[in-house]
Amino acid sequence: MIEIGNAPCSWGVEFADDPRNPSWRKVLSDCAAAGYRGIELGPIGFMPEDPAILADALAENGLTLIGGVVFRPFHDPAKWDEVWDASVRTCKALVSHGAKHLVLIDSISPRRAPTAGRAAEAEQMGAAEWAGFVDRFRKVCQLGTDHGLTVGIHAHAAGFIDFEPELERLLGEIDDSLLKICFDTGHHSYAGYDPVAFMRRHIGRISYMHFKDIDPVVKARAVANRTGFYDACAEGIFCNLGKGDVDFPAVRQILLDAGFNGWCTVEQDCDPAGPTSPIDDARANRAYLSSIGF
Repeated sequence: MIEIGNAPCSWGVEFADDPRNPSWRKVLSDCAAAGYRGIELGPIGFMPEDPAILADALAENGLTLIGGVVFRPFHDPAKWDEVWDASVRTCKALVSHGAKHLVLIDSISPRRAPTAGRAAEAEQMGAAEWAGFVDRFRKVCQLGTDHGLTVGIHAHAAGFIDFEPELERLLGEIDDSLLKICFDTGHHSYAGYDPVAFMRRHIGRISYMHFKDIDPVVKARAVANRTGFYDACAEGIFCNLGKGDVDFPAVRQILLDAGFNGWCTVEQDCDPAGPTSPIDDARANRAYLSSIGF
Protein backbone atom coordinates (compact mmCIF):
# COMPACT_ATOMS: atom_id res chain seq x y z
CA MET A 1 0.00 0.00 0.00
CA ILE A 2 1.26 3.47 -0.90
CA GLU A 3 0.78 6.11 1.76
CA ILE A 4 1.14 9.86 1.23
CA GLY A 5 2.91 12.18 3.66
CA ASN A 6 4.31 15.68 3.70
CA ALA A 7 7.36 17.43 5.13
CA PRO A 8 8.22 20.66 6.97
CA CYS A 9 10.06 21.98 3.91
CA SER A 10 6.63 22.45 2.32
CA TRP A 11 6.16 25.13 4.99
CA GLY A 12 9.54 26.67 4.18
CA VAL A 13 11.43 24.92 6.97
CA GLU A 14 14.94 24.23 5.70
CA PHE A 15 16.99 25.14 8.77
CA ALA A 16 15.96 24.65 12.37
CA ASP A 17 17.10 28.09 13.50
CA ASP A 18 15.49 30.19 10.74
CA PRO A 19 13.45 32.90 12.54
CA ARG A 20 10.99 32.91 9.63
CA ASN A 21 9.92 29.32 10.32
CA PRO A 22 6.34 28.66 11.37
CA SER A 23 5.94 26.88 14.68
CA TRP A 24 6.38 23.13 14.62
CA ARG A 25 2.89 22.72 16.08
CA LYS A 26 1.40 24.71 13.21
CA VAL A 27 3.21 22.52 10.68
CA LEU A 28 1.76 19.41 12.30
CA SER A 29 -1.77 20.78 12.50
CA ASP A 30 -1.68 22.14 8.94
CA CYS A 31 -0.34 18.85 7.62
CA ALA A 32 -3.18 16.91 9.21
CA ALA A 33 -5.79 19.47 8.14
CA ALA A 34 -4.58 19.20 4.54
CA GLY A 35 -5.34 15.47 4.50
CA TYR A 36 -1.99 13.82 5.23
CA ARG A 37 -1.40 11.10 7.79
CA GLY A 38 2.37 11.20 7.91
CA ILE A 39 5.11 13.79 8.20
CA GLU A 40 8.89 13.98 8.19
CA LEU A 41 10.93 15.27 11.09
CA GLY A 42 12.39 18.27 9.30
CA PRO A 43 15.87 19.53 10.20
CA ILE A 44 16.92 18.17 13.58
CA GLY A 45 16.10 20.72 16.26
CA PHE A 46 12.99 22.06 14.53
CA MET A 47 10.67 19.60 16.24
CA PRO A 48 11.21 18.75 19.92
CA GLU A 49 13.86 16.16 20.61
CA ASP A 50 12.04 15.18 23.80
CA PRO A 51 10.18 12.06 22.58
CA ALA A 52 7.24 12.51 24.94
CA ILE A 53 6.44 16.02 23.72
CA LEU A 54 6.58 15.13 20.05
CA ALA A 55 4.76 11.81 20.50
CA ASP A 56 1.81 13.57 22.14
CA ALA A 57 1.65 16.18 19.37
CA LEU A 58 1.83 13.56 16.62
CA ALA A 59 -0.96 11.59 18.27
CA GLU A 60 -3.11 14.70 18.69
CA ASN A 61 -2.90 15.27 14.94
CA GLY A 62 -3.21 11.64 13.89
CA LEU A 63 0.22 11.73 12.23
CA THR A 64 2.91 9.09 11.81
CA LEU A 65 6.55 10.16 11.77
CA ILE A 66 7.87 8.83 8.46
CA GLY A 67 11.55 9.67 8.56
CA GLY A 68 14.10 12.42 8.71
CA VAL A 69 16.75 14.09 6.61
CA VAL A 70 20.42 14.81 7.31
CA PHE A 71 21.03 17.76 4.99
CA ARG A 72 24.62 18.56 5.82
CA PRO A 73 27.98 19.23 4.09
CA PHE A 74 29.19 15.69 3.53
CA HIS A 75 31.52 17.26 0.94
CA ASP A 76 33.49 19.19 3.59
CA PRO A 77 35.79 17.10 5.81
CA ALA A 78 36.20 20.07 8.16
CA LYS A 79 32.46 19.87 8.93
CA TRP A 80 32.45 16.17 9.80
CA ASP A 81 31.64 16.76 13.47
CA GLU A 82 28.55 18.72 12.42
CA VAL A 83 27.49 15.99 10.00
CA TRP A 84 27.97 13.25 12.58
CA ASP A 85 26.17 15.12 15.36
CA ALA A 86 23.14 15.75 13.14
CA SER A 87 23.17 12.11 12.04
CA VAL A 88 23.29 10.72 15.56
CA ARG A 89 20.54 13.04 16.81
CA THR A 90 18.34 12.32 13.80
CA CYS A 91 18.71 8.56 14.21
CA LYS A 92 17.83 8.82 17.89
CA ALA A 93 14.75 10.90 17.15
CA LEU A 94 13.52 8.60 14.40
CA VAL A 95 13.93 5.45 16.47
CA SER A 96 12.05 7.08 19.36
CA HIS A 97 8.95 7.37 17.20
CA GLY A 98 9.20 4.20 15.15
CA ALA A 99 10.10 6.04 11.94
CA LYS A 100 11.83 4.03 9.24
CA HIS A 101 13.62 6.31 6.78
CA LEU A 102 16.93 8.11 7.23
CA VAL A 103 17.59 10.32 4.19
CA LEU A 104 21.09 11.64 3.45
CA ILE A 105 21.68 14.76 1.37
CA ASP A 106 24.94 16.51 0.60
CA SER A 107 24.06 20.14 1.24
CA ILE A 108 24.71 23.02 -1.11
CA SER A 109 28.36 23.71 -1.86
CA PRO A 110 29.62 27.11 -3.06
CA ARG A 111 31.71 25.16 -5.56
CA ARG A 112 28.61 23.62 -7.12
CA ALA A 113 25.93 26.27 -6.61
CA PRO A 114 26.60 28.15 -9.89
CA THR A 115 26.24 24.96 -11.96
CA ALA A 116 22.94 23.57 -10.64
CA GLY A 117 21.23 22.18 -13.73
CA ARG A 118 24.48 22.43 -15.74
CA ALA A 119 25.98 18.95 -15.54
CA ALA A 120 28.61 19.49 -18.23
CA GLU A 121 30.10 22.48 -16.38
CA ALA A 122 29.99 21.16 -12.82
CA GLU A 123 33.24 20.83 -10.89
CA GLN A 124 34.09 17.25 -9.96
CA MET A 125 36.05 15.98 -6.99
CA GLY A 126 39.47 14.46 -7.42
CA ALA A 127 39.97 10.78 -6.57
CA ALA A 128 41.15 11.29 -2.97
CA GLU A 129 38.45 13.85 -2.19
CA TRP A 130 35.75 11.58 -3.63
CA ALA A 131 37.02 8.60 -1.60
CA GLY A 132 36.74 10.60 1.64
CA PHE A 133 33.29 11.84 0.62
CA VAL A 134 32.07 8.29 0.02
CA ASP A 135 33.58 7.12 3.29
CA ARG A 136 31.65 9.77 5.22
CA PHE A 137 28.42 8.63 3.61
CA ARG A 138 29.30 4.99 4.33
CA LYS A 139 29.83 5.72 8.04
CA VAL A 140 26.44 7.40 8.35
CA CYS A 141 24.82 4.59 6.36
CA GLN A 142 26.23 2.13 8.88
CA LEU A 143 25.01 4.29 11.76
CA GLY A 144 21.49 4.35 10.36
CA THR A 145 21.50 0.65 9.62
CA ASP A 146 22.71 -0.09 13.16
CA HIS A 147 19.66 1.86 14.40
CA GLY A 148 17.36 -0.33 12.30
CA LEU A 149 16.64 2.42 9.76
CA THR A 150 16.45 2.21 5.99
CA VAL A 151 18.99 4.68 4.63
CA GLY A 152 18.41 6.45 1.33
CA ILE A 153 20.60 8.80 -0.70
CA HIS A 154 18.82 11.87 -2.06
CA ALA A 155 20.31 13.86 -4.94
CA HIS A 156 20.00 17.63 -4.44
CA ALA A 157 20.63 20.63 -6.65
CA ALA A 158 23.94 22.41 -5.98
CA GLY A 159 25.50 19.63 -3.91
CA PHE A 160 28.07 17.06 -5.02
CA ILE A 161 25.37 14.41 -5.44
CA ASP A 162 23.25 16.32 -7.93
CA PHE A 163 23.52 14.74 -11.36
CA GLU A 164 22.64 11.22 -12.40
CA PRO A 165 26.22 9.98 -12.98
CA GLU A 166 27.27 11.08 -9.48
CA LEU A 167 24.27 9.42 -7.88
CA GLU A 168 24.88 6.19 -9.77
CA ARG A 169 28.60 6.30 -8.95
CA LEU A 170 27.85 6.56 -5.23
CA LEU A 171 25.32 3.72 -5.44
CA GLY A 172 28.00 1.61 -7.08
CA GLU A 173 30.46 2.21 -4.24
CA ILE A 174 28.23 1.59 -1.21
CA ASP A 175 26.57 -1.80 -0.88
CA ASP A 176 22.82 -1.80 -1.35
CA SER A 177 22.43 -3.50 2.03
CA LEU A 178 23.52 -0.16 3.53
CA LEU A 179 22.21 2.38 1.04
CA LYS A 180 18.97 2.62 -0.91
CA ILE A 181 17.56 5.58 -2.85
CA CYS A 182 15.22 8.26 -1.61
CA PHE A 183 14.16 9.42 -5.04
CA ASP A 184 13.15 13.05 -5.47
CA THR A 185 11.33 13.59 -8.75
CA GLY A 186 11.80 17.37 -8.77
CA HIS A 187 15.51 17.47 -8.05
CA HIS A 188 16.10 14.91 -10.78
CA SER A 189 14.30 17.15 -13.26
CA TYR A 190 16.13 20.24 -11.96
CA ALA A 191 19.41 18.44 -12.70
CA GLY A 192 18.36 18.00 -16.31
CA TYR A 193 17.45 14.30 -16.30
CA ASP A 194 14.27 12.27 -16.79
CA PRO A 195 12.94 11.06 -13.41
CA VAL A 196 10.68 8.44 -15.01
CA ALA A 197 13.55 6.88 -16.95
CA PHE A 198 15.71 6.78 -13.80
CA MET A 199 12.91 5.13 -11.82
CA ARG A 200 12.49 2.45 -14.46
CA ARG A 201 16.18 1.57 -14.21
CA HIS A 202 16.49 1.71 -10.43
CA ILE A 203 13.07 0.95 -8.96
CA GLY A 204 14.46 -2.11 -7.17
CA ARG A 205 16.68 0.11 -5.04
CA ILE A 206 14.18 2.90 -4.37
CA SER A 207 12.97 2.58 -0.79
CA TYR A 208 11.29 5.94 -0.38
CA MET A 209 9.93 8.71 -2.61
CA HIS A 210 9.86 12.49 -2.44
CA PHE A 211 7.16 13.90 -4.71
CA LYS A 212 8.19 17.29 -6.07
CA ASP A 213 7.19 19.01 -9.31
CA ILE A 214 9.11 21.68 -11.16
CA ASP A 215 7.99 24.59 -13.30
CA PRO A 216 9.91 24.23 -16.60
CA VAL A 217 9.82 27.96 -17.34
CA VAL A 218 11.24 28.92 -13.94
CA LYS A 219 13.76 26.07 -14.18
CA ALA A 220 15.04 27.20 -17.57
CA ARG A 221 15.42 30.76 -16.31
CA ALA A 222 17.13 29.69 -13.08
CA VAL A 223 19.62 27.46 -14.91
CA ALA A 224 20.35 30.12 -17.53
CA ASN A 225 20.82 32.85 -14.91
CA ARG A 226 22.72 30.61 -12.44
CA THR A 227 20.12 31.50 -9.82
CA GLY A 228 20.85 30.34 -6.28
CA PHE A 229 18.78 27.40 -5.05
CA TYR A 230 16.85 29.29 -2.37
CA ASP A 231 16.27 32.21 -4.73
CA ALA A 232 14.86 29.73 -7.24
CA CYS A 233 12.57 28.36 -4.52
CA ALA A 234 11.37 31.90 -3.83
CA GLU A 235 10.70 32.31 -7.56
CA GLY A 236 8.45 29.23 -7.51
CA ILE A 237 10.63 26.67 -9.24
CA PHE A 238 8.85 23.96 -7.24
CA CYS A 239 5.23 24.32 -8.31
CA ASN A 240 2.14 22.43 -7.22
CA LEU A 241 2.12 18.77 -8.23
CA GLY A 242 0.66 18.23 -11.69
CA LYS A 243 1.54 21.76 -12.82
CA GLY A 244 5.14 21.08 -13.84
CA ASP A 245 7.19 18.75 -16.01
CA VAL A 246 7.16 15.59 -13.86
CA ASP A 247 4.90 12.84 -15.26
CA PHE A 248 3.24 11.72 -12.04
CA PRO A 249 0.83 9.23 -13.67
CA ALA A 250 3.90 7.45 -15.06
CA VAL A 251 5.60 7.64 -11.65
CA ARG A 252 2.52 6.04 -10.09
CA GLN A 253 2.44 3.25 -12.65
CA ILE A 254 6.10 2.37 -12.07
CA LEU A 255 5.48 2.17 -8.32
CA LEU A 256 2.38 0.00 -8.79
CA ASP A 257 4.08 -2.32 -11.27
CA ALA A 258 6.95 -2.80 -8.82
CA GLY A 259 4.61 -3.49 -5.90
CA PHE A 260 6.02 -0.51 -4.01
CA ASN A 261 4.80 -0.56 -0.43
CA GLY A 262 5.43 2.44 1.77
CA TRP A 263 5.50 6.19 2.00
CA CYS A 264 5.70 8.83 -0.69
CA THR A 265 6.23 12.28 0.78
CA VAL A 266 5.24 15.55 -0.83
CA GLU A 267 7.96 18.19 -0.70
CA GLN A 268 7.23 21.61 -2.16
CA ASP A 269 10.19 23.65 -0.98
CA CYS A 270 9.19 27.27 -0.58
CA ASP A 271 10.29 30.55 0.98
CA PRO A 272 8.96 30.67 4.57
CA ALA A 273 8.26 34.38 4.10
CA GLY A 274 6.87 33.94 0.58
CA PRO A 275 3.46 34.92 -0.76
CA THR A 276 2.01 31.43 -1.09
CA SER A 277 -0.09 29.68 1.56
CA PRO A 278 1.58 26.37 2.46
CA ILE A 279 -1.64 24.78 3.69
CA ASP A 280 -3.42 25.69 0.45
CA ASP A 281 -0.57 24.20 -1.58
CA ALA A 282 -0.59 21.10 0.63
CA ARG A 283 -4.33 20.66 0.07
CA ALA A 284 -3.96 21.17 -3.69
CA ASN A 285 -1.14 18.62 -3.84
CA ARG A 286 -3.15 16.04 -1.90
CA ALA A 287 -6.15 16.62 -4.15
CA TYR A 288 -4.03 16.19 -7.27
CA LEU A 289 -2.54 12.93 -6.02
CA SER A 290 -6.01 11.63 -5.18
CA SER A 291 -7.17 12.55 -8.68
CA ILE A 292 -4.58 10.25 -10.26
CA GLY A 293 -5.19 7.36 -7.90
CA PHE A 294 -2.86 7.92 -4.93
